[in-house]
Amino acid sequence: MEVTSVKKYKGSTYEVELDDGRKIYLHIDIIADYGLRSGMQLERDELRKIIYSSNFRRAYQYALYCLDHRDYSAKEMTKKLIGTYKNERLCTDVVKKLTDNTLIDDERYAEKLARRMVEKKKYGFRRALREITLKGIDKFTAEDALAPYSGTYAENLMHLLNTKHYRYLTDIEDRKSVEKVKSALVRYGYGFDEINRAVKEYFENAGLSEE
Repeated sequence: MEVTSVKKYKGSTYEVELDDGRKIYLHIDIIADYGLRSGMQLERDELRKIIYSSNFRRAYQYALYCLDHRDYSAKEMTKKLIGTYKNERLCTDVVKKLTDNTLIDDERYAEKLARRMVEKKKYGFRRALREITLKGIDKFTAEDALAPYSGTYAENLMHLLNTKHYRYLTDIEDRKSVEKVKSALVRYGYGFDEINRAVKEYFENAGLSEE
């Protein structure tokens, strides 16, 4: 097939018209990469490559725009791109380039999430692990990111008891309030044993002892 015209459309986008009446819109970089010009003959496979390159560029630029606003895991970004471009191979190739260029790094992202979940939100291991894996990080990478915080959870529990739940722990005999606190801490991702130890320590520090 023949390229019948190449003309500027708007901005850095050009309109390329083919002799079968089709019009495709390509960035100037694609025009330059393939040397597109009026009168040029194109094989069908070459046209497919040009269109793929154009779509790849568009998807890659969109991914960079998304990454300007927040981090993504490889799985998250692939899902987001597929939702927009509907081409799994294209989106997988884009994410591979992003990871090759370290613009997406699941280990780095997991470490950032772990720090936020444990240090800022004060989540226990279970909740932190769940939140990280929900971002598309695999379980082993998430566990590795959380490993440095193994000694922090007990401190966080006491912090929560002393700053967030202390008003419910004024009376050791008030089992309803104590159980309410324990249930809240379960939702934070702490296990029953560590919660019971923390509550016991809280009452002991207050000059009481839990029966």
